Amino acid sequence: MRGIIMLLCINMAGMASPVLAQPGADDASAWVRFDARRDTGADAQGLADRTTGRTLRPDDPVRIASISKLAVAMAVMRLVERDVLDLDRDVSAVLGWRLRNPAYPEAPITLRQLLSHTAGVRDGIDYGLPLDADLERTMQDGAAWDGRYAPGHYFTYSNLNFPIVAAVMEAATGERFDRIMQRELFGPLRIDACFNWTTCTQRAIRRAVVLYRPDGSVARDDLRGAMPPCPVVPAQDGGCDLASYRLGRQGAAFSPQGGMRISARGLARLGRVLAGRHAGFLKAESLAEMVRPQWRYDGTNGDTEQGLHCAYGLAVMILAMPGRPAACRDDPFGDGRLRIGHSGEAYSLRSGLWVDPVTGKGVAFYATALPADTPNGRSAFRAVSEAMIAKAR
Repeated sequence: MRGIIMLLCINMAGMASPVLAQPGADDASAWVRFDARRDTGADAQGLADRTTGRTLRPDDPVRIASISKLAVAMAVMRLVERDVLDLDRDVSAVLGWRLRNPAYPEAPITLRQLLSHTAGVRDGIDYGLPLDADLERTMQDGAAWDGRYAPGHYFTYSNLNFPIVAAVMEAATGERFDRIMQRELFGPLRIDACFNWTTCTQRAIRRAVVLYRPDGSVARDDLRGAMPPCPVVPAQDGGCDLASYRLGRQGAAFSPQGGMRISARGLARLGRVLAGRHAGFLKAESLAEMVRPQWRYDGTNGDTEQGLHCAYGLAVMILAMPGRPAACRDDPFGDGRLRIGHSGEAYSLRSGLWVDPVTGKGVAFYATALPADTPNGRSAFRAVSEAMIAKAR
């Protein structure tokens, strides 16, 4: 396997310990180490673009996958602070159409449930909706819901929650999701980042990290220095007229579940926000609500994905929480310290943003061109993620 390869060796005590093999010349990975005030270390290896031979840098933007969800939650909390949104209001009242689990038609769905993956939404349908899709009609499909548990009672990680969150944001503000994220998050934090490239600068587009599959084929973002001709899933007739996009009715176009393009340095800045070290961006009580466990695994109340998810806030993964069941294997650091953040996995990329809330220290990283069957490490996380963490610490 090319790329960052995780080799396991056995030490004299019989414990598996990670050894990071040297990356191949074409592979790309980056990490940034940071504390409460600044970046304290950074490195990047490999090529951002194999065609041109452009070398990767820590400030080059990449499609970072599910860490995008954490960024969306930060913007949601900004809107909550201004009373534009309410975490516990029935989102149907904001959307202007009825969102219900067909098995529980009287149970309201809230932003708190959607952000914490407890709304009963499931990835039983394709959440990469075409431009002309209607989210109301889409969510009437029973395959998009769990019929066994009422909203608020069971955790299952689901990407489809976030197109709904994006639609709620749009309906409440009268603004398109990608522009909301620019106004509420990237602009105030001075991060040249975006969703599906629409609000990134030309400089960021020129520095895009091309995502490759292990066989060398392009998975995403071979931009050649230009905005993609259609940054969203085209309409069913092949058209791509963004002027036809309907606020609060589609939600998925800008990939709120995983389509954020951001650099490792930009992630580090989000990490400082999460640690409460960016004064004035979010109130202390808003951050406290984000990182507070909205759900904790008790042995029966959720799908942990083999011990990966054991505590979850508002789009915040909580690792190594004291008192968790023995089945939990959510400590890729291996030191038993509680950390907050999010992981990402899509298009042959693995990523992570993790912060120690006590010290304010953290790491942000990603590695590319990895096979789908990249092995797990000592924890429920991929071995390559454990290796990147070890390298960045």
